[in-house]
Amino acid sequence: MKYPVIIHKDDETGYGVTIPDIPGCFSYGDTQEEAILNIQEAVELYYHGEDVSEPPVPSQMADLLNSDLYTRDSFLYLADIDFAFIAPKTQRINITVPEYKLIRIDRAAKARGLSRSAFFVDCAEQHIRNLGIAKTVKRGQKKSVFPLKIQQHSDRSGEHFTD
Repeated sequence: MKYPVIIHKDDETGYGVTIPDIPGCFSYGDTQEEAILNIQEAVELYYHGEDVSEPPVPSQMADLLNSDLYTRDSFLYLADIDFAFIAPKTQRINITVPEYKLIRIDRAAKARGLSRSAFFVDCAEQHIRNLGIAKTVKRGQKKSVFPLKIQQHSDRSGEHFTD
């Protein structure tokens, strides 16, 4: 969802981002681009541990032009903030896994006291953290999380993992 944010540059500092629809939530970066990339992480950290079931309603940019937050030293930016992280529902998916690998996965999940689904989610989250892409991939943007060598590997010849 698109949210208007206010970006400002203070003397001798980087760029600050105020998110008016989330009072008390701020982002920062040494460059404008870095400040904008840090918005999603700032929102997720702000809501971490909070019991929130719906994202806030975005303000109109025109309303912010008349607010005290907007000054002549700042500018408005329309940020795409993904609130999927607060979705209380789970979603059922269907995947195909070779049987021998599924047996290994089930054994590993059982050894850790996890369900198969919890094991898949935990492994995927760990893999994302290890790759350091959590902050750089936006919803709707295609970016492979695997190096080229892994993309070209397959259990059956002629198949390749691609985006």
